Amino acid sequence: MVYAVFALSSFARSIYQILVHFDEAPLAYLLSGFAAAVYIVATLSLARSGRTAWSVSLVAVGIELLGVVGIGLWTVLDPQLFADDTVWSRFGAGYGYIPLVLPVLGMAWLLAHRPGRAPVQPHP
Repeated sequence: MVYAVFALSSFARSIYQILVHFDEAPLAYLLSGFAAAVYIVATLSLARSGRTAWSVSLVAVGIELLGVVGIGLWTVLDPQLFADDTVWSRFGAGYGYIPLVLPVLGMAWLLAHRPGRAPVQPHP
């Protein structure tokens, strides 16, 4: 559910930024649009079951993790390059660091719910 809310909010914000303020910070707004697309793919694939959906989710969440760490580091080391924040700027600081925590939780969930893996049963 968190992915769905994040996908919707980041998509709406990036569309607004691209349509209204694109000339002010094109790199930042295009990266926000890309992040929104990744969140949408992750949301849709996490909502499905099966090996293909799991694989798509793994790739989407992996891209999300690499994006928030890479863009986060980039914006800390060279903040002048970005005229405005992206979803992943400063490791998601503008979003309460949810963009940094979300892919870690997503990866943990995916690895615990691999297709074909027997569910873990508690010991009596």
